[in-house]
Amino acid sequence: MKKIKVIISRGKDNYAAFAENVKMITGAGDTVQEAKASVLECIELIKTFPAKNIPAVLKGEYEIVWKLDVESLLEYYKGIFNQKGIAKLTGINEKQLNHYASGLKKPRAVQIKKIETALHRLGNELLAIEL
Repeated sequence: MKKIKVIISRGKDNYAAFAENVKMITGAGDTVQEAKASVLECIELIKTFPAKNIPAVLKGEYEIVWKLDVESLLEYYKGIFNQKGIAKLTGINEKQLNHYASGLKKPRAVQIKKIETALHRLGNELLAIEL
């Protein structure tokens, strides 16, 4: 299945989104949810274009992969996860995570991978729970 990789990042006034592998797909919104909805609207609009102008990836089945920068991720999930909990999951200092969340500092690639790995591990643990 073809994948559309959409990057969402927090800007000064809103969240911006763009597909890194399909030039025409963009979106924006006051929240991550609104930016995602805007991208989906953009895709539906592009599908109304003449066939020759529709990117090949949009013809047939495709999957959208949403990729957040660390600042956007921490802001988006702050009502669910706090820095103390993420620090416990990742082993990254809580104060450092606060700097990432505020945009004061940008995490190195190693730190980004630590956060991503810890969240995936948590997700897998949650998927294995039966109630």
